[in-house]
Amino acid sequence: MREFIVEADGGSRGNPGPAGYGAVVSDAATGETLRETAEYIGVATNNVAEYRGLLAGLLAARELDPDATVHVRMDSKLVIEQMSGRWKIKHPGMKPLATQASRVFPPGRVTYEWMPRAQNKHADRLANEAMDAGARGERWSEAASTAELDAAAGGAGRAEAVTPSGPPGDAAAGAARVRGALAEGRAAAAAADSDLDAARGSTEPGRGAPAGASAGAATDDAAAGAVADGRGTADADGEARAAKAGADTRAAKAVAAPGWAPADMGAPATFVLLRHGETPLTPQKRFSGSGGTDPSLSDTGREQAERAAAMLARRGTIQAVVSSPLARTRETAGIVAARLGLDVGVDDGLRETDFGAWEGLTFAEVRERHPDDLNAWLASPDAEPTGGGESFAATATRLAATRDKLVAAHAGRTVLLVTHVTPIKTLVRLALGAPPESLFRMELSAASLSVVAYYADGNASVRLLNDTSHLR
Repeated sequence: MREFIVEADGGSRGNPGPAGYGAVVSDAATGETLRETAEYIGVATNNVAEYRGLLAGLLAARELDPDATVHVRMDSKLVIEQMSGRWKIKHPGMKPLATQASRVFPPGRVTYEWMPRAQNKHADRLANEAMDAGARGERWSEAASTAELDAAAGGAGRAEAVTPSGPPGDAAAGAARVRGALAEGRAAAAAADSDLDAARGSTEPGRGAPAGASAGAATDDAAAGAVADGRGTADADGEARAAKAGADTRAAKAVAAPGWAPADMGAPATFVLLRHGETPLTPQKRFSGSGGTDPSLSDTGREQAERAAAMLARRGTIQAVVSSPLARTRETAGIVAARLGLDVGVDDGLRETDFGAWEGLTFAEVRERHPDDLNAWLASPDAEPTGGGESFAATATRLAATRDKLVAAHAGRTVLLVTHVTPIKTLVRLALGAPPESLFRMELSAASLSVVAYYADGNASVRLLNDTSHLR
């Protein structure tokens, strides 16, 4: 059995502020770096970024070998202690991330170790690269990361790709600019570190109960963690990085969309969740996932979509439309988008769960044909439908990643997501921090609307508009 080392980190330039994470997977036996991953995640707290880094590292390790064992090393005492089960997770914004991370590998295959910040330079560098890329309006890429390292070391052959603003062929000057920028960042961070011990004596800036947070927002776990964290080398990356002078400060301000304000962290990314209209299978209450016949809307379903479009047009708040790739959602989204004068984007992460051999069957028929599999499915989110369908746990992991990507892409905007029963219930469940069994306690009518607003501190608020009377 292979063993991987996952090193992860996250930071926020402002806490909350423009944030990113980095993670690296290496072979435990040889030390060889196998995978690097990093991402700018918009405005978030240190803790959110750290958990996102952990999750990304574990997912990268699973892609390499789902049967491997993993040893996680991070300089966040908070994350290590919580994931090891020694500290409770109190903050509702942290619980879903911790739950997702705990389900990437089976229990017992992942161990956790705290390490000093000075030993976590690789992941820290990736997180900073992701934030720098976000400040430029770009996405982090492994190729760009390698180019930056080459340039910083004087590798003139790739410096031009990192600093394209210079004259053509001026690779040496480009490398010098990169080296200067990296040196400035290291010097500023080192200078800020000397002042962090005083900050650790009380709640760290931005880690108290956030002003303007949504209903259900609570004091961040790290409010107590400023003392309980026990980080001997000052794990306050957000404060250190926010202290960087000049370009980084201006970049951080540029990243925040117009209207963001320190007092309330600005407008949230608001997702209006529209379930597709009826199909011929909907009134019969048959399993209809992403692995079945992919039915189109019925006449009733098209009428429902038209009425939803009229209502949303009256409200006038939708700025973008994103749909699941399945026919019933694309048809619903097309009807609404045409009324709103918008294009339809498609995201595969919004697809319905694959119900395997249960596709097209009623609940009673599944109970009769596959009673043991059904009972297991009802009892555990890790259980898959008969025939290799998708578990609710796997659906949740997929939806969480899709949510995070869309939140980062649509900060401060109102976006219509046209999707299905399980994705909508899952997004609501994750926003509420509710247990997996809550999926069986929600009623979601065809063409109904729900709203989730995602705030800069990682919290969310939910509005349920599950009333389709206006659509009939």
